[in-house]
Amino acid sequence: MPTEILMPALSPTMEEGTLAKWLVKEGDEVSSGDLLAEIETDKATMEFEAVDEGVVGKLLVTEGSSGVAVNTPIAVLLEDGESMDDVDTSASDGGAKPAPTKDAESVTKSTPKDTPAHAPKRDDGDRVFASPLARRIAADRGIDLSQIAGSGPKGRIVKADVEDAKPVAKAAKPVDSAVTPQTTSVPTVSADTIAKMYEDREYEEIPLDGMRKTIAARLTEAKQTIPHFYLRRSVQLDGLLKFRSQLNKQLEGRGIKLSVNDFIIKACALALQSVPAANAVWAGDRVLQLKPSDVAVAVAIEGGLFTPVLKDAESKTLSTLSAEMKDLATRARDRKLAPHEYQGGSFAISNLGMFGIENFDAVINPPHGAILAVGAGQKKAVVGEDGELTVATMMSCTLSVDHRVIDGALGAELLQAIVDNLENPIAMLA
Repeated sequence: MPTEILMPALSPTMEEGTLAKWLVKEGDEVSSGDLLAEIETDKATMEFEAVDEGVVGKLLVTEGSSGVAVNTPIAVLLEDGESMDDVDTSASDGGAKPAPTKDAESVTKSTPKDTPAHAPKRDDGDRVFASPLARRIAADRGIDLSQIAGSGPKGRIVKADVEDAKPVAKAAKPVDSAVTPQTTSVPTVSADTIAKMYEDREYEEIPLDGMRKTIAARLTEAKQTIPHFYLRRSVQLDGLLKFRSQLNKQLEGRGIKLSVNDFIIKACALALQSVPAANAVWAGDRVLQLKPSDVAVAVAIEGGLFTPVLKDAESKTLSTLSAEMKDLATRARDRKLAPHEYQGGSFAISNLGMFGIENFDAVINPPHGAILAVGAGQKKAVVGEDGELTVATMMSCTLSVDHRVIDGALGAELLQAIVDNLENPIAMLA
């Protein structure tokens, strides 16, 4: 029976992708594990492997096609003795409909007569079979998943099913009309309207790629839904800079050179251990408090940024963190990171000090509980412990905090722990 090859979900949040390159052609024989194509997600280009063996009967999606939805047929795989005559290709280009696959056939046969063919499938324990994204949207909108028919593989409920469903009506509480809040909808200006404003000016139109769309959507969501508040401190860096210089001289023979950012990563990781209640993420209807310190670090690349995650950073040496960060940053710029390398973590660091920025406020990357914005170290006049005016290297740090996860006093305690670690760097090696 001809088998559909579907656009894979290469990360938990992937909804669509670009078929960057086919690694096979029609008529090729493939086995399980053979590379079929290169798929470009919003963050990386990844290779897609075959899970079945057979002959490539037809490629349904051309190279370079963008916006291909997850679970959309992209090719047809034929078994021995089969041909494309066994496949219904009456659909429009790029969406041919192969005959039912074995999985689809077995699902149909196992569906009881008194059960609708597209009724929601359930896991063991009578739990609705739905994607994590569909569950999150349903929870936010108050939708009962058990009342939704799934259109995904084997009746799985996917994002589109939930978006088309209506939330469960809830009894409204009586409200005094005198104090009923008035809401005003903000009109959305269309792209065409904005373009008309500049029709007499010369410009270049730059279409958004997958990464830019994702950054725009996630950061808009972050600023609209996360109650940010900001805590600011200055860190005296002279002790750290002197200690770093000494370490680098000793490590020179091993080809290791520690950066100030390596110390910042270590300082944040240890601070999260000192203040464990702040090592947490927002999970919609609950807070998840992590045990290890998984610290994400923003890396600028052409057209966007990555936040690769250094896992178990509290238990790694400075030299290990330095080597791991260099490797992640290099592969991030080449867009070669796997999804598990830039997803997760509870805390992030954004360091623009290397670009000369004195201070700034960073946007929290959900579901993280906080992000540290690091500015440049600058020589400034300060009052010493003896009351005398002196010169010191000062660095600004701004902690952006999700108030749903971390309250003011807890955030202040976390930032104090970070500052203490940076101003007493030798203690981080204990």
